[in-house]
Amino acid sequence: MQPYVLVLYYSKYGSTKEMAHLIANGVEAAGVAVKIRTVPNIATVVKEAEASIPAEGDIYCTLDELANCSGLALGSPTRFGNMASEMKYFLDQTTALWLNGALHGKPACVFTASGSMHGGQESTLLTMLPPLFHHGMMIMGLSNAHPALSNTKTGGTPYGASHVSGPRHDQSLSQDERALCENQGKRLAEVVNKLL
Repeated sequence: MQPYVLVLYYSKYGSTKEMAHLIANGVEAAGVAVKIRTVPNIATVVKEAEASIPAEGDIYCTLDELANCSGLALGSPTRFGNMASEMKYFLDQTTALWLNGALHGKPACVFTASGSMHGGQESTLLTMLPPLFHHGMMIMGLSNAHPALSNTKTGGTPYGASHVSGPRHDQSLSQDERALCENQGKRLAEVVNKLL
């Protein structure tokens, strides 16, 4: 099987999805194959099960795709300084992977988007890390060697790429945010290549 980086995200308004695709561009630019996957919406009351393949957009991730990846970029919008429940729900189903050590020693990074500069980006990134630590993954952040991390006036943190989408989620990613996403994907892929 060809090694690949899994870019796994949840997105409600599209910003996190756009970031996922930019990170994937960075992975591919470094010469590593990539799979872009998402997770289904959840509801407090289940009236009808989600189709196994969404009507449009990126397909849903399977536990096998997660288990067999060579590296992981995990993305979620902020929800009061925390990852979205949809991503948490997916991660809560990975106990079998934890039991057999399927993700041990694999590099991982995280990314997020929020509606405001003070929407809890860094705390959201931090909430996404404990499951990865428990799975024995090697966590990577963004290096301040990339000038965009110091120059950005919107999103971007040492913990991972981020974006401020605005209260109506209509602000496009800035050039610095785009550069940081691509750099994060490239950096992850470079580590994957070294570990192969």
